Amino acid sequence: MNVRRSAAVLAAVAVLGAAAPAAADSSPSPTPQALPSALYGDTDPQYDGVWRQSLALLAQHAAGAEPPKAAVGWLTGQQCADGSFAPFRADPSAACDAKTMVDTNQTAAAVQALAALGGHDAVTEKAVGWLKSVQNKDGGWGYTAGGASDTNSTSVVIGALAAAGEKPGEVKNSGKSPYDALLGLELPCTGEGAGAFAFQPEKDGSLAANADATAAGVLGALGKGLLVEPGKGDGEAAGSCVKAPTPEQAAANGAAHLSGELTAEGHLLAVTPGGEEQPDFGNTADAVIALAARGEAAQADKSYVWLEKNAADWAAQSGPAAYAQLILAAHATGADPRDFGGTDLVKQLQAAGPAAPEKTTKATEKAEDEKDESSPFGVWWFVGVCLVAGIGIGFLISNRTKRRQP
Repeated sequence: MNVRRSAAVLAAVAVLGAAAPAAADSSPSPTPQALPSALYGDTDPQYDGVWRQSLALLAQHAAGAEPPKAAVGWLTGQQCADGSFAPFRADPSAACDAKTMVDTNQTAAAVQALAALGGHDAVTEKAVGWLKSVQNKDGGWGYTAGGASDTNSTSVVIGALAAAGEKPGEVKNSGKSPYDALLGLELPCTGEGAGAFAFQPEKDGSLAANADATAAGVLGALGKGLLVEPGKGDGEAAGSCVKAPTPEQAAANGAAHLSGELTAEGHLLAVTPGGEEQPDFGNTADAVIALAARGEAAQADKSYVWLEKNAADWAAQSGPAAYAQLILAAHATGADPRDFGGTDLVKQLQAAGPAAPEKTTKATEKAEDEKDESSPFGVWWFVGVCLVAGIGIGFLISNRTKRRQP
């Protein structure tokens, strides 16, 4: 779920660019002025619009805040007739066609958000039907329909299936379930990266550990989505890596790898293009959610505390999906997202999208009546739209932020 674009997105763009350059390159990027007022964030949504919108809605739901109807309506309106979602369709009234770049990640994220909000069964059922129709023979999913399975895409689809009331282990193609695909993408318990998940196999067929994919893989192997309820794990800390005959053991192995990769302060590191290491805020948030899902509260809490002290500026620079990531991490650990080191994450997220009408109370009604009596014209307020800079999409693509393979 970070604010780097995922390797899945990069791979999909490369494939689509090779297959249909006109569709990928001929359309100008939408300008901030042309973006719908119901969309979260004011940066180009052509790769992550539905993803970031879904995370924003899901995070508000997790925090007990009702998202604006306009924002929910924008998301449901992005669905194609076959049930799939593209990252962004500037004209939802136009039918999707072969050039519409739909993908599994946006579709699965939308399902998770709308299932959590409730009342959108027709949309989610159609989306789940499409996801099932594009399942690969190894049981997994790639970013685009027919693309090679990867851990991130398979895991976010598992989360969507579970959120929609499906049993992921029973969704099969050629006798293979999503869990079979994940087990095939986990590194063995010997050598470097033991127990981690790879994004996809390397060209030579080998597997390379990927922190982003590992956090996603832990959630997927547990049959969970982006919204993790606090205190629902098994409560047992991950031990040393054990050969993984079951998805549950694979999740334990992945969690053990993540725990071993965290610094003493509790965060993951990323290598910059210049070769320098720096804190990786997005993947650390992913790790918090994954570890919390496994019930490893002590490590998840420690990493969350580090985020609370250090990640506010990162979120402010990165945008809605980053705020959503942190809110989901807070929810997974039972923390208060409205007091994130002095920052109200929910308020910051809501400021990046359409404003919701304030709830009317007797006190406010009385105040408005008094104003009306004292003024010959009365007072009418229009709810404004406040868009702030910043884009974020997740692993969870997730963000789905385009992440590079190691």
